[in-house]
Amino acid sequence: MSSIKVPATLRSRSAPAIIDRRKDAGRAGLVAAACIAVANPTGVIAQTAQTTQGTQQPQPTTPVLPQLPSPPANASPPVSPAVTAPSNPAAEQLPALTVEAPAKKKPVAAVKPAQSPSQATAPAPAVSPPPAAAVAPLDATATGAPGANPYADPSAAYKVDRSAQTKLTEPLLDTPRSVTTISKEVLEDKGATSVRELARTTPGVTLGTGEGGNPFGDRLYIRGFDARNDAYINGIRDPGTPIRENFNTEQIEILKGPSATIGGRGTSGGAVNIVTKQPAGQDFTTVTTTLGTDNTRRGTVDVNKVINNELSVRVNGMWQNANVAGRDEVFDDRWGGALAAVWKPTQSFKLTVDYFHLNLDQLPDWGVPWDSVNHRPFTDTPGVKRSNYYGYAARDFQKGQQDIVTTGVEAKVFDNATLTSKLRYGFSTIDYIASAPEAVTRVGLDPANWTVQSRPKSRYQENEIVANQTDLTTKFHALGGNHTIVTGFEISREDILRDSYTGLASEAFNPPPGVPVGTLVVPLLNPNTASIGFSGSPTRSGNTADVLVDTKSAYILDTIKFSPQWIFTGGIRLDDYDLSYTQKNANGTTTRLARSDLLLNYNVGITYKPLPNGSIYAAYGTSSNPVGNELDGNGQSYGGISAGNQLLDPEQNTSLEFGTKWELFNRHIMATASVFQTDKDNARETKVGDNVNVYSSGSYRIRGVELGLGGNVTTALSLYGGAVWMDSETLKSINPADVGKRFANIAHESFNLLAKYKLTDWMSVGGQVTYRGQINGGTLAANGNFIREFWRFDANAEFQLNKTLSLQFQGINLTNELYYDALYRSGTPFVYVAPGRAGYVTLQAKF
Repeated sequence: MSSIKVPATLRSRSAPAIIDRRKDAGRAGLVAAACIAVANPTGVIAQTAQTTQGTQQPQPTTPVLPQLPSPPANASPPVSPAVTAPSNPAAEQLPALTVEAPAKKKPVAAVKPAQSPSQATAPAPAVSPPPAAAVAPLDATATGAPGANPYADPSAAYKVDRSAQTKLTEPLLDTPRSVTTISKEVLEDKGATSVRELARTTPGVTLGTGEGGNPFGDRLYIRGFDARNDAYINGIRDPGTPIRENFNTEQIEILKGPSATIGGRGTSGGAVNIVTKQPAGQDFTTVTTTLGTDNTRRGTVDVNKVINNELSVRVNGMWQNANVAGRDEVFDDRWGGALAAVWKPTQSFKLTVDYFHLNLDQLPDWGVPWDSVNHRPFTDTPGVKRSNYYGYAARDFQKGQQDIVTTGVEAKVFDNATLTSKLRYGFSTIDYIASAPEAVTRVGLDPANWTVQSRPKSRYQENEIVANQTDLTTKFHALGGNHTIVTGFEISREDILRDSYTGLASEAFNPPPGVPVGTLVVPLLNPNTASIGFSGSPTRSGNTADVLVDTKSAYILDTIKFSPQWIFTGGIRLDDYDLSYTQKNANGTTTRLARSDLLLNYNVGITYKPLPNGSIYAAYGTSSNPVGNELDGNGQSYGGISAGNQLLDPEQNTSLEFGTKWELFNRHIMATASVFQTDKDNARETKVGDNVNVYSSGSYRIRGVELGLGGNVTTALSLYGGAVWMDSETLKSINPADVGKRFANIAHESFNLLAKYKLTDWMSVGGQVTYRGQINGGTLAANGNFIREFWRFDANAEFQLNKTLSLQFQGINLTNELYYDALYRSGTPFVYVAPGRAGYVTLQAKF
């Protein structure tokens, strides 16, 4: 870990200095320019037409599948002129397809016309082993439009056909679990440049708060349970709750339900896997420039270059300067870059290397205070402006940085066996001083005389991970079925070091007696914190906590195709989890704690396919949450480790799910429906009046229904969305008053629909509607506080100016709805205010 030192921005600053430092971010614009220069975009030539030369197009006729009734005429999708195969062929329909086809542009065997009954006598090809690769190769975009998502339907960008997760070997249609997939085209049309913004419009996902006990970052709840440390990048855990950007994202996958066999520990309600952009098989360059309200300026560049038949390189860059709609003082500046390369000297070997960097410079906004008399945020009170900022603009700051480098090897060891291995080093930081408006002092009945106490919260945290993940995927026929087995192991070390700041007091103000040092006291109606200077000198406290986790894991997953109709999946995973905690105080005292667990989890699923374009499934899975699983938690009640809980057994999670998936409208849209139940036993909780001990006495249950939709209804109309209804209950608790209560921190009902319609060849219009239900306050069980439900409406329009240039207009939160992301768990919480109305125009150039 790096040594503790004070950032230069803290050594001597005033309010104007804080504002001026934003100008320095302009230097980051050089990154984007360098990306273009390195890639030599003047030499980039689009090759969409050439990719189809010499290929044999399959005919849109319906093949005869043994033991299956004839599917409807629309079961086989029409083929786009720019692709060489149907968007999502079932393995039994294309037995001749090989994994090398995209790279070498070999002809794909045409699907034969329907045969007479006398000819369809050999059922073996219908269940022959699929290609050895578990997912589409990284250069799969050679068969589609330049820059297209290799995992999506080439004719319907909103529809993702396959997961990039190597442990999910089948198309999503045949995968017996709910997986919400968001392609980069959906991210762009939503205007979701960050994971935080995406969470606002994704059903079943709720944002949480940063607090004194855990950091401000991408804290997500999935299906009712905290998932802040259940985030992955290309299948490898990304610990520490950083703030994530989407400029280098190909797609985001949200696996629902306990997912231990896929991701390991945690994953009570699910896991998030961010899939990054990788080199493609065609040259292309995409450059965007965005201008918008709230002084928004953003630019991105995405350049892919095929150096030769063996080597491809892809470069991405991003730069942003922006304020936040509807909020005074708050800004959100970012810049980043990514470089990825693929070297494939033979058809049996591939080496990948990628590097990602992100810098954040923001003013933290911890929202508005809570009206404990009327049980609502004060901004719901007439006369209190939604834009009021109660932070200390001259003192507060928020910086973040991520650096991740990954190398990967993929080798075909023999015809039906592929070995993949990834090695990752990641380092990120979260560094902030923020002000939480936690208390209001009322003087008389006139709110003009009331004041708000904004109390300081701070954290400096380093997140470091070293990990190796190695899988062997084999395919063979045995015991009456075709097996796809993934066996593998993971070895990782996660190290999180955290500290806080002192020296937060200033001569510019003196809090009243009894108010904590560093607390800012401002008027409720007109805080005007930008006018208050700061003369303090924040420094690191030296009271550090170092949490180190070593994990060694082994797993095996098997998918067995007994026939075209029946598919069985199962998996088992063993995790050796070893945690150590060291608290070093500035006074020289040291506290050490440790915990080790052996975690055994499994999953089973059965899929029935009544037709090639549909599936019905049942699935069961488990996961475990050992003590200290939330490595960034500062204390036992935040998921961290303490003397009070280090001897407790892991929490146990189980999930049962039934669902169905159908590819409709020429198989260019996926419709899904599922019902689920997740139980958590041995849940850790504290007893009212006992702040020392922790008990494994809780039991919780959540049930729900989830619907999903994504793809093209027609060539002109694209839809993407979903809806979730959940019911939660505290089944057992050491606090009798909590039994029967609903969960806190989650929206039990949520809905979203994104639509885009192509009016002409050069013009598209669209919009998005989002509903999120009421969110209760509290720790896990509700405490009586809540933030209300909301509806949000967005709109967009796109104009294709010529073959190279397009213009996009976006309106976000058109009605300027006042809504809230989350509320703190205490009886007098602070409440995060979501952004207000905003408008953006983006010019995009594709070469």
